[in-house]
Amino acid sequence: MKIIHTADLHLGQIIYQNYERSDEHKHFFDQLKHWCKEEKPDALVVSGDVFDIQQPSASTKMAFNEQIVKLRRECPEMKIVVTAGNHDSASRLQAEHSIWALSGMHLVGTSPSVESNEGWEEDYIVRLDNGYIIAMPYMIGERKEQLQYILNKVAEENTEDKPVVMMGHTAVTGMDANGHNFDIGKLKTQDVDSLGEGYDYLALGHIHMPQTIGHKDDGMKEEVQYKAPVIRYSGSALHVSCDEAYPHTVSLVDIDKHGGNVNIKQLRINELRHFYILPTDGSSFTSAEDAIEGVKEFAEKQQSGYFRLKVNYNVSLPSNFNQMVYDILSAYNDEIRFNPKVIWEGEPAATESTIKRPTFDVADLQQMTDPIEFIKKVDIPNLNMSLDELREAFEEVSEEIKRISEEAEKKSNKKKSSTNENTEA
Repeated sequence: MKIIHTADLHLGQIIYQNYERSDEHKHFFDQLKHWCKEEKPDALVVSGDVFDIQQPSASTKMAFNEQIVKLRRECPEMKIVVTAGNHDSASRLQAEHSIWALSGMHLVGTSPSVESNEGWEEDYIVRLDNGYIIAMPYMIGERKEQLQYILNKVAEENTEDKPVVMMGHTAVTGMDANGHNFDIGKLKTQDVDSLGEGYDYLALGHIHMPQTIGHKDDGMKEEVQYKAPVIRYSGSALHVSCDEAYPHTVSLVDIDKHGGNVNIKQLRINELRHFYILPTDGSSFTSAEDAIEGVKEFAEKQQSGYFRLKVNYNVSLPSNFNQMVYDILSAYNDEIRFNPKVIWEGEPAATESTIKRPTFDVADLQQMTDPIEFIKKVDIPNLNMSLDELREAFEEVSEEIKRISEEAEKKSNKKKSSTNENTEA
């Protein structure tokens, strides 16, 4: 059984709140179609995060539909199996399941209910002539009992020892989260044991770095072979940020039989626009003027790509620095793209008035629900209250706001009731 495994397409991503990436995704799909046509896999599996947001634009949905149709036309014998990730709307994807089934694609959005009816497993089993695919989407919490149940069902049916592939979208213990920024909150992982036993290849999504669990040294080898079972992240289709400074690939997986050998070949994705950190020699800019000159030289030389600046901590950038950079880039028609989140290098000058720069950006702030976490991050100097005192004060304010809201709601309901009585009279 041969499959091509990919994940984390993040279609519709607007990167750095400024740049759309439809041409980059088209460039990826062009390569994917070539590989599918050349390798003739039994199935293409996409393990979650098809879209970057739960309500993608009409143009993003249309682009996805067109690419899937092209894949079907190029490889009519190939099964396409797509599951939802945490970025996707599970119910929206599931709503299109029946329509896509007519074209030979198996689309799974929603996970099985905790109290599933008999026969629920049929929605998640894809039977091929020479193997099985268990298409499990992103699930909140561990579902070991359900996963093992469906694996057992396949085992009962699999009397010819055909290969078994299971899909998933989760973070497992032992994975390398390089490139992901989890400063705000912790990444919840689950043990491999909680995913059940009986698969030959676990095709995972969620982590963007290509890797095989338990084989860290082999992560970037072009071709390897292991004894089943094998657990692998194919990695994301595109570099989703400048921090993902490693090659991105799709995985060509060939399994000879159930419990047999799993051969993995990495197909290197040629990114339309690469990511760079300036200066490219690993040093940092020591003045705003140097940084601006570095941007000009990079743009003139590269003509295309994303970049982020590394600046010495003690440099004071002018308030209009970002606008100065954007003004330079305006001549390149969005081919040169700027990540405004500066990497601060070194330590600040040792003065009592020095205020530590926050280690988060706007996207991080949007994820903060606890004001105390914000205060911890910014490290406010001369704070005359302990964190416990602050938390108590915030709770008092919250309770007061809640009380005021409840009183306002009571008055509103009373007014509506009085109006209704007068109307009836």
